[in-house]
Amino acid sequence: MKTFYLDPDAWRVPFVLVGSEAHHLGRVLRAHPGDVVRGLDGAGRVGQFRVDVVNKRELVLTLLEERTVPMPTPRITLAVGWTKSARRGWLLEKAVELGASGIWFWQATHSQGNLPPVPKDTWTANLVAGAKQCANPWLPELRTLSSLDALLEAGASHQRKYLLWEDQQRPRMLTPHDVSTPDGDVLCVLGPEGGFAPAETQALCGAGFEAVSLGPSVLRFETAALAALTLFWWGRGNA
Repeated sequence: MKTFYLDPDAWRVPFVLVGSEAHHLGRVLRAHPGDVVRGLDGAGRVGQFRVDVVNKRELVLTLLEERTVPMPTPRITLAVGWTKSARRGWLLEKAVELGASGIWFWQATHSQGNLPPVPKDTWTANLVAGAKQCANPWLPELRTLSSLDALLEAGASHQRKYLLWEDQQRPRMLTPHDVSTPDGDVLCVLGPEGGFAPAETQALCGAGFEAVSLGPSVLRFETAALAALTLFWWGRGNA
C-alpha cells in the first residue's frame, strides 16, 4: 500500500498533506482521488485514508480507519560515537527497519569533526524513508550529546547498558539470553570510527555499562550498530 508520513501535530481534521510528502505521494507514487493509502505519524498511529483531492501543492485526505500500535519492548537505544560518514543516512533508515527506539550521536575523543548541536532535518527524513519502507509506525528518538558526560546522564535511567567493545581483553560475547530478555530498556554504546579512548571505556564501565563483544572481527561503526540492532530485533521475536 502507498504510504506517507504525517507529523503528529498535523494528524487532525482536515487531513492535508503538503511539502515533500505531498510531492512523493502525489507525483512519485502517483496517488489519485479515490485511492486508499496508508499514513504513519511516527508515534505509533497508523491510518487508512482515502485520497480526495490531488493538486500541485497538497493532497486532501479522509481518514477511514485508525489504530495505535504499542511501542515495541524492550526499548533499544543505540548511542553512536560521532563520525563523519556518507553512510549515516543508510544507518538511520536501517535502524527504523530493525525497530530501534532511539539513535543518539555523541561527541567522543576520537570523533571526526564536531557534532551538530541538534539533529539535522535530513536525519529525520532518513528515518521517515525507512518507516515508509517497512511500515514501522514508530520513529526512533534522535539526540545529539555533546560529551561523554552528557551521554552518561542521558543513559542513567536505562536498566541494561552495554559497551560494544573490541579490544585485546576480549569481553564476553553478547548472548541470546541478553537479547531475548524482555525486561528493562537497553542502551548500547559504540565508539566512533577511531574507537574508544581508554578514559571513555573506564568511565562507561564505572557507570555500569557491561563490556560485550559482537565477535572476533573489528567492525565498522555502522556494521556494528546494525549487527547489535539485528540481534535485539531477533531477540524481541524470541522473548
